[in-house]
Amino acid sequence: MIKKLILKNRTYRRFKNSISISEEELKALVDLARLSPSPRNRQSLKFFISNSEESNNKIFPTLSWAGALPDWNGPSENEKPSAYILILGDRAIRPKVEKSYHEVASGIVTQSILLGAVEKGFGGCTIAAIQRTLLKKELNIPEHLEILLVIALGVPNETVVIEEMPDTENYNYWRDKNQIHHVPKRSLNEIVINKF
Repeated sequence: MIKKLILKNRTYRRFKNSISISEEELKALVDLARLSPSPRNRQSLKFFISNSEESNNKIFPTLSWAGALPDWNGPSENEKPSAYILILGDRAIRPKVEKSYHEVASGIVTQSILLGAVEKGFGGCTIAAIQRTLLKKELNIPEHLEILLVIALGVPNETVVIEEMPDTENYNYWRDKNQIHHVPKRSLNEIVINKF
């Protein structure tokens, strides 16, 4: 069961914008994050949820969408995400010497949120290329909260397939003429380094 969810949990960048995600559904995804493991059990993450046109329109222009697709500027108007979850690190809880805890914690909760989204029929895209200063200002996020990641969410409007890593070691994803999104993955034999 978990492998099926992981295989469905691709990075989706185009969505059926006409299908909304409710506040209750977003809170249920954040609850999965809340229940996930936390380094030293600090639980130093906070979350900003957005599903309104007003706040979504403030978030979207601060994000960069696909570094390996330089000719694509991101989703079209009718393929934008229906919702977002911002993952925030609370500096008031985490002392400066523990910066790595936020990085580890945000990775753990991101996977929990995305697997929960896939289970509900949604998909998402984790974005780290963010105009953080502008976004904090646009959403009036308090100074002690740092934006770690943004998860864009919606019902996927694209097909994403996994490919074997080519011999050229080109790990970049690509889209074919039919707009199918291809993602190369290294083989299991390549990544397990101990030989028996």
